[in-house]
Amino acid sequence: MPKILKHAQILKQFSLEFKPLEENGSLFMLEDKCTGASYCECHIKASAMVPLSTLDVPLDPEVQSEYRANREINENHPAFKKMQEDAEKGRAFSNIVAEYIKDFDKAHPLKIVGGQHRFRAIKDAMAKHVDEYHQVKVYFKLDINQRLDVQLISNTNIAISPDLFDRMQETVQGPQLRNWCHTVGLLPLGQDIAYQYFRGGPISVRMARSFITNYINGTAVDPDRFRDTNTTPVLCETGENDPMWEALKNKTLGLWASPKLLEAAKEFSLLVKAQRDAFAGKRGIRPDYPEKALNAAVYSAWFYVAGILRDNPVRLERHFALKNFSTKDPLYAEALAKGKHKTDSDNYRGLGYRTDPQERGRMVELFYLQAETGKGITKRAIDAAIAAWHAKDATLVSQKKRERV
Repeated sequence: MPKILKHAQILKQFSLEFKPLEENGSLFMLEDKCTGASYCECHIKASAMVPLSTLDVPLDPEVQSEYRANREINENHPAFKKMQEDAEKGRAFSNIVAEYIKDFDKAHPLKIVGGQHRFRAIKDAMAKHVDEYHQVKVYFKLDINQRLDVQLISNTNIAISPDLFDRMQETVQGPQLRNWCHTVGLLPLGQDIAYQYFRGGPISVRMARSFITNYINGTAVDPDRFRDTNTTPVLCETGENDPMWEALKNKTLGLWASPKLLEAAKEFSLLVKAQRDAFAGKRGIRPDYPEKALNAAVYSAWFYVAGILRDNPVRLERHFALKNFSTKDPLYAEALAKGKHKTDSDNYRGLGYRTDPQERGRMVELFYLQAETGKGITKRAIDAAIAAWHAKDATLVSQKKRERV
């Protein structure tokens, strides 16, 4: 049964500002029993809502006010264009979710966190003198965990991307991962991590977590046992809670300030740049060639090997020096595309295209071999690396069978 909760005064203040249809006796403060969040549901006229609302909403306004929770408006999506057409015809929209808060941006106390495309369509229609009532769920006095919950639920209604889920989860934990990416050059200063990764765009949370995780995992490998050790990099989970990542952060003291990890990440950012620069202005190339360093198998293996070689300055320098091999391109993408084992299927497109464990393991062999020779990536090195992975895989399978005897 609806009841007035402790935030009755703020509900009254909201009602005076926005004059919802329910203001005369039928506007109630409700409680979400799952999180304890207080909210009301009401209908607000566009002319009252639009001037006092904003889509520019931070998830953590006190500490990370420059980074946003919402995705960008996709103005070219057919569904959005249909929303605009419907709004102009007087359609009343529902399922808009907002937080009423004046702690920041006092001129716009209603922060839209769900239904931003619908709100934008309403705003555009308002500019054409269309003024209808729309249903809004308004939250009050949220703490950061309640705010995260509201924003996740609101975005889930319109198919939240795994990358956005990861970014919101990481933002709640603090700015450490984003700041680390800025420090090492993997993100330009002031730019947020991607809400949905695309080729050539900013990196995702999953990628950044995987960089760090594989470097740390690599440090646990005994180089003297490399040939008979399973050296398969991992990819962090995405779109869900990642216990492995949380455990790594908790057990790794000084993670964000680790000099060797910072050095490796800076070198990798230079490799990304060198790979892109090698193809700048060229036509007729495969679109994946400039972005080859950010293939999941490639970056996970590169960081893994950097971790293995952390205490071997000669080989580590050769590993870092890969960025300087630019006769073709540092990663020799054309040669990788031709790398293949006799057991590979006909639709296998070459080394460094897939992201499965086998592909990641093969790339570790290639980077490790390159660090031994210092000759860069060559066709012979690619063939040798693929053969080395299969030999190691056979050894590991044999070991497991012997252990079962």
